[in-house]
Amino acid sequence: MSVVVMWYSVLFSFILLHSARGQVSYSIPEEMAKGSTVGNIAQDLGLDLQRLRLGKARIYTGDSTEYIGLNKDTGLLLIKEKMDRESLCAKTTPCALHLQLILENPMELYTITVEITDINDNPPTFQKKRIHFEISESAVTGARFMLERAVDADVGVNGLQSYSLKPTDNFVIEQQLKASGDKNVEMVLQRPLDREKKGVITLLLTATDGGDPQLSGTVQIHVTVLDVNDNAPVFTQKEYKATLTENAAKGTKLITVSATDADEGSNGQVTYYIASTEDIVQNMFIIDLHSGEVTLNGLVDFERANHYELDIQAKDQGGLSDSCKLIIDVLDINDNKPVINVLSMSSSVSEDSTPGTVVAMMKVDDADSGVNGQIHCIINDNFPFALTSPSSNFISLRIEQQLDREKDAEYNISVTCSDQGVPALSSSASLSLQISDVNDNAPVFEKTNYEACVLENNTPGLSIFSVKASDADWNQNARVSYILEDSTVNGVSVSSYVSVQPDSGLITAMRSFDYETLKHFHFRVKAQDGGSPPLSSNVTVKITVQDQNDNAPQVLYPVQTGGSVVAEIVPRAADVGYLVTKVVAVDVDSGQNAWLSYKLQKATDRALFEVGLQNGEIRTVRQVTDKDAVKQKLTVVVEDNGQPSRSAVVSINVAVADSFPEVLSEFTDFTHEKQYNDNLTFYLVLALAAVSFLFITCVVVIISVKIYRWRQSRFLYQSNLPVIPYYPPHYADTGVTGTLPHGYNYEVCMTTDSRKSDCKFSTLGGQNVLVVDPSFTETMQHTIKKNNDLEGEYSTSNI
Repeated sequence: MSVVVMWYSVLFSFILLHSARGQVSYSIPEEMAKGSTVGNIAQDLGLDLQRLRLGKARIYTGDSTEYIGLNKDTGLLLIKEKMDRESLCAKTTPCALHLQLILENPMELYTITVEITDINDNPPTFQKKRIHFEISESAVTGARFMLERAVDADVGVNGLQSYSLKPTDNFVIEQQLKASGDKNVEMVLQRPLDREKKGVITLLLTATDGGDPQLSGTVQIHVTVLDVNDNAPVFTQKEYKATLTENAAKGTKLITVSATDADEGSNGQVTYYIASTEDIVQNMFIIDLHSGEVTLNGLVDFERANHYELDIQAKDQGGLSDSCKLIIDVLDINDNKPVINVLSMSSSVSEDSTPGTVVAMMKVDDADSGVNGQIHCIINDNFPFALTSPSSNFISLRIEQQLDREKDAEYNISVTCSDQGVPALSSSASLSLQISDVNDNAPVFEKTNYEACVLENNTPGLSIFSVKASDADWNQNARVSYILEDSTVNGVSVSSYVSVQPDSGLITAMRSFDYETLKHFHFRVKAQDGGSPPLSSNVTVKITVQDQNDNAPQVLYPVQTGGSVVAEIVPRAADVGYLVTKVVAVDVDSGQNAWLSYKLQKATDRALFEVGLQNGEIRTVRQVTDKDAVKQKLTVVVEDNGQPSRSAVVSINVAVADSFPEVLSEFTDFTHEKQYNDNLTFYLVLALAAVSFLFITCVVVIISVKIYRWRQSRFLYQSNLPVIPYYPPHYADTGVTGTLPHGYNYEVCMTTDSRKSDCKFSTLGGQNVLVVDPSFTETMQHTIKKNNDLEGEYSTSNI
């Protein structure tokens, strides 16, 4: 047998046929040994070996048994399992294996057809060891007796070719070619039989094939010669036809054949037999011996066999027979669903993949025929994919539209394939496809701009608030970091004011803010993702510094000096509501923290004065009388409206008098006022000393004032220099809600052509203000004396 295999190998020498691009065909004999070479697929398809290795080349057979394998290192197709053509294809010719070569990255599909040629490895065989005939001696010359056909599993020239019969004294062999290509073998009587000469005849039937060397099989024929039965059964038809739907129930009646015999008695009794030699036919159908009714005895499958031919024989009791043919056609029904096999599938695909990219390749088969085997495949609606068919029964899943991972990160694609049968049958396959991310989305802040407030005098390192940005991408592409963009605030880098944590976007104060110097400022924060290249976006952040009540009110008027005493003069004739003076204060805070209120805390006579709550004006409450003390001391508290509130205290001395000497006599007491104790003796001694001191002081003050005035007028009269008036500074609120809307100043008017100069002291409410420093008492007395001397000289000169 190995010599025959080698001979066939040399005979065919792996015939290579190129039928179309992507297809290749080979022809090999059956029974080749394992490891034998079928052909060089890499060379025949023009592929290099590296493409086979990198493309993960593999052979797809669709069957459980892999007869042919691929060596990716050499590009050779090799026999993996010994193939028996008869087991694979039976009588079907040509016998071929249809394989697919699949490559990946990119996906490619090549069709390979390997034809399995027959070798003469099967001799003709007869199913029975012996054939028995009972033939009447009255059988006429030319009578025909159908013989069992031999079966040869080989095909073509290696199949059954001829029959021979020995001896040929009474019978010869004739063969009749059928429409299917098979031959009916009949034994023909050529000389009449004589039972008296020979009652039993033994013949040897030999079947020979056409192989080299030839193979043959034999069977013995035993002929028993019977007495006269000179009429054989005759079928009403030489050929019967019937149809049968596949999957019909067992016991289904197909047809009834009929034969008649002109003899009478037992010689006229006809029995029917199925003469087909194939086991599958004999087991599939049965015939009633007496009625000739043919019945289905098994299950027929259109996909396995769609046509049957039965040889039916009718015999009488005398051994005479006739034969007819029964042709059964099996009708297909749609009983097979499409079968989907995924050949290759990408587990993930980038969202920037171009339309047309193949992500999966499948093979779809339907064992039915005609419209029942015509397949149409669809996928889910509204998916950016489409199915295409590069070749028969093969479909590819391709990207049809641009993918967006942020919209759909995963697709569960259901491929449904339906045939065209009625009712249609369908099957589905689920494909899971992940969409990998690319950095195509910049971070987006939750707000278009941010505003936050922080109280002044905050602690450095205080967390103010957080900015938040999100990125629709995934993983590293969605990792957002926050960056403080470089800018300046009041000429200083913004990074010295605030900082931004890169991971959380938390904005932290780097210094303590002061509302009075910085009320608000702006800066920009950039959000940047971790993609390559990175994408970013910006947002503007406004920080507003909120005021705290951290500044106490400041009293502008009356001015408090260390050693001076400020006295406001109220004439005794002042009416009710007389404006004594006005306390002027400011608060550099803002809002309600700068709303000031004025309260009279202490007073020598609370029944005489009151303070305006909002304006700080000190007015008389009642008519001033002679009984009221000359000196009145008021303590006014200025409070703001903050929480907690802050305050300032100002002391105001008020003199109730109509003349300056009267005021002066009492004025010095303001600077030497002591605290009284409860000891009455101490107060009496102190009063005596005070009266004595007051008298002496008044004399000194009067003399000093006189001298001072004389010297001053003398100096002004003799000097031609202009007098430059002094204006105290104006106080104005630096904020929007200032508490001092008007400026206060002192005006001095002097002339050089007058012996006397007038000094005008501008005061609030038009009241006179006397400022006296005790240390200047002697100077004032000296000045008054000199002034009197000057006046005397001036008068003398005028005379």
